[in-house]
Amino acid sequence: MIGAQEITAMVLAGGRGSRMGGADKGLQKFNGTPLALNALMRLQVQQGGLLGELMLNANRNLGAYEAFGVPVWPDTLSDYAGPLAGFLTGLERAELPYLLTVPCDVPRFPLDLVQRLAQAFDDPATEIAMVSAPEDGQLRPQPVFCLMNVGLLESLVAFTQAGGRKIDRWTEQHRCVLVPFDRPGDDPNAFVNTNTLDELHTLEQSGS
Repeated sequence: MIGAQEITAMVLAGGRGSRMGGADKGLQKFNGTPLALNALMRLQVQQGGLLGELMLNANRNLGAYEAFGVPVWPDTLSDYAGPLAGFLTGLERAELPYLLTVPCDVPRFPLDLVQRLAQAFDDPATEIAMVSAPEDGQLRPQPVFCLMNVGLLESLVAFTQAGGRKIDRWTEQHRCVLVPFDRPGDDPNAFVNTNTLDELHTLEQSGS
């Protein structure tokens, strides 16, 4: 069971933004707020007192990200190695027992995300809790929304040193619990990601 202030949350904003024409995705605005800052703000208001630290993973424009008021850490793997590189950076930097990762490009993720993922750790065998959300009419894993034990650092180092880059290939090596986010009243757009500027504007127009 996870206790108070035992979770470090890291916003992942280290991608190339290739589908946004190379733009730094975390600095693109959603309802007037940069996506990365929007994610930090949604984490800050999570209830339950479980979060003890906030961090941000970015590889460009570090000064702009530092202005958001939390520590900013670039990937320790080179060449924009993907979200798993952000996981690795978070596990290396986290000083608390658990690490939560959220991507910057899903601007409406739930405000009870932390609490619901943490409940999976009521089972002491759990090593990773991952979101499962409706997509195309069925529940699908959302692998960048992960809460994990920081003791998994050694495992991830070994996996990435062997060339592994896919999140699911790593998480399947561990006790990973899928946490469904399909309760009545849950926002159906909570886990819609915005890979392009058109998708970002469409989500803005859909309301909150």
